[in-house]
Amino acid sequence: MYNRMRYVLLAIGFALPISASAQDSIVRLPQDIAFKSPIAGYPELATVYGDTAKAGIYVQRVKFPSGFKIMPHWHPDEVRTVVVMSGTFYFAYGENWDESKLQAFPAGTFFSEPTKAPHFAWAKEGEVMLQITGIGPSGVTMVDQQKK
Repeated sequence: MYNRMRYVLLAIGFALPISASAQDSIVRLPQDIAFKSPIAGYPELATVYGDTAKAGIYVQRVKFPSGFKIMPHWHPDEVRTVVVMSGTFYFAYGENWDESKLQAFPAGTFFSEPTKAPHFAWAKEGEVMLQITGIGPSGVTMVDQQKK
């Protein structure tokens, strides 16, 4: 009887952490991820974890249509990483658009962006999907080309 009780308690002890972590788990299946463009002419976004407007970690997917160019801009995030999920993403650092600086990052590429580092990009050869992980609050500040 004592051994049986011990095994029951042991089984409950192992089950509790598993069920607690399962309750905290978030799953987003591809068909359930809704992309929206925050402003006309901007790539579609889907926040799959967290909130970019609040302090804390977030994960966001960005879908660039074929041919889309994003002019020099920067983000305030303390930490920001990018994974190219599909397509080839052309990316460079700098305050001015300079096609000669763009590097081709194929699907599977991982890179990090330093905080407030001006950069620009192009979905030159087809649609590109990125997954960005950062620590918010986040945002986009366009580099003012008129002042240069």
